Amino acid sequence: MPTYIYHLPNWPVFSWQPAAIESLLGQVRHRQGRLLGRLEGLGLDLRTEATLQTLTLDILKSSEIEGEILPPASVRSSLAYRLGLEQGGLPPADRRVEGVVAMMLDATQQANQPLTAERLFGWHHALFPAGYSGPYPLRVGAWRTGPMQVVSGPMGRERVHYEAPPAEALTAQMNEFLAWFNAPGELDPVLKAALAHFWFVTIHPFDDGNGRIARAIADLQLTRADATAQRCYSMSAQIQAERQTYYDLLETSQHGSLDVTPWLTWFLQCLDRALTRAEHTLAQVLGKARFWERHRMTELSERQRRLVQRLLDGFEGKLTTSKWARMAKCSQDTAGRDMADLLAKGVLRKESAGGRSTSYRLALEPPIC
Repeated sequence: MPTYIYHLPNWPVFSWQPAAIESLLGQVRHRQGRLLGRLEGLGLDLRTEATLQTLTLDILKSSEIEGEILPPASVRSSLAYRLGLEQGGLPPADRRVEGVVAMMLDATQQANQPLTAERLFGWHHALFPAGYSGPYPLRVGAWRTGPMQVVSGPMGRERVHYEAPPAEALTAQMNEFLAWFNAPGELDPVLKAALAHFWFVTIHPFDDGNGRIARAIADLQLTRADATAQRCYSMSAQIQAERQTYYDLLETSQHGSLDVTPWLTWFLQCLDRALTRAEHTLAQVLGKARFWERHRMTELSERQRRLVQRLLDGFEGKLTTSKWARMAKCSQDTAGRDMADLLAKGVLRKESAGGRSTSYRLALEPPIC
């Protein structure tokens, strides 16, 4: 039988080598402070837009890590509604999306509230509102009652990466985790986020959804570290970009010792890279604000304004009249007139290819005279 970290006599008394992480932690905290200072200087509307954009990315990428692809427009629509923002004609969200959004907003907008078993049960129920994980029935809103293995590979040739603590130990293990998480202490709050993530996912208390809930717990603690519910960086997006390293390090650490220096080092490095990527998020938010300021006197129909906002929120691929018609639910002729009008008003620019390949993009910067 393999020995996992929870089999060790002093579990869960974690240790680490301060000299190995002090400089990195200082760098992360400094960058965090500078980024939050920039966010604070944006003004309320832009801070809220940055939060909307960040939480949308966080939800999409945390689900993507687990192989679940959510519709971006529905996630943004649900978040916008709950944050009291203009939805701009976005499609309504389905029950599955609403649950994930509810969990993330509870974690980040109510971060000062204690983390309890009941709260975690609510998150779990929100993730699986129908009581199923795919086609399989699920025990929802309660600790698992059976064994839990993390496996990969085809049926009959599965590889067991990890086996979680037995079900009969879960109540005691989770009580200890929650007492530690809610207790005040001198531990840096960013390090606490890293430890909480690792500790929770090692216990693996639910039949499914453990990874997403572990990342929500980390986001809750990072929100506490930031001392603001306004978000401008996505840890989940960076984890998704480094997904294989993330899984490999979890597996190695869960088979290792209680010295979790490698995990803390990677978590801090990953967070540092997430903070770097957040500069792009703030640039996008400012770009949108400058775009609308430049076009504050431009006459646009409600349909045009709604579609332009959707393009500003993120559009993959080439924009053509047929795509505009599908998004706007209008005829091809109406789409052509819409786009010709926007081209004339400097809202759109034509890409270099012409003919049947004609496509357009938003004119995010004013023309150079």
